[in-house]
Amino acid sequence: MALASSGNSPAVFDLKSASLTLVALVVKSTRLPDLAEQLKIRLGPSTEFFNHDPVLIDLSQVHDSPEPLDFPGLIDLMRSYSMVPVAVRGGSTAQIDAALAAGLCAVPPQESPSPARAASTAAAPVAPRASIMVVDRPLRSGQQVYAKGADLVILALVNHGAEVIADGSIHVYAPLRGKAIAGATGDVNARIFTTCMEPELISIAGIYQTTDPPLPSEVRGKSAQVRLDGDTLIIEPIRV
Repeated sequence: MALASSGNSPAVFDLKSASLTLVALVVKSTRLPDLAEQLKIRLGPSTEFFNHDPVLIDLSQVHDSPEPLDFPGLIDLMRSYSMVPVAVRGGSTAQIDAALAAGLCAVPPQESPSPARAASTAAAPVAPRASIMVVDRPLRSGQQVYAKGADLVILALVNHGAEVIADGSIHVYAPLRGKAIAGATGDVNARIFTTCMEPELISIAGIYQTTDPPLPSEVRGKSAQVRLDGDTLIIEPIRV
């Protein structure tokens, strides 16, 4: 939407809709020292891994916690790891109010399927995703590809610093060395496949894992897949 300016002066800005895929930090404790310790364990000493990526804070696991969350402290902690916290979701009214006061915005929580819909889904096989995006060129550091509403198939190298995102599954028939984010809109059945598993970060439906420390030798640099089991990412070799 272009906004008209007064007189004959040309418009100097437009307002347009935009979509942005975010990594979610799923908070499971309101105690800041516990969060700091776990981030140190998971991410190690590196403070540049996220390269100032925008991050959403998911509060659904602590929605009913009686203890308040120190949002200014959490924001400072996340920024120390080069994350840029921009929004929260899934919190209580008090938590959302505190997050807004700290300068974050609030987004609606993810919808859960109704019992009837869940039963229907469980009783019948899920139809395959119809749309597929195919990329046949190498992706350099800083490049991003997003398969909106589709699976993503990549036929060339995904370099360190590149980012591949799909609402469905990701298939990389070459070394995967950058970030791979599948199920970006919450599809817990999405998977990540590659003929050479060497990623910096993997994520399915908002659950992510870095590869520092490195992946186990049975999957590192080999054909492997990533799937979600509850809140845990399972990385396993592909037997051919």
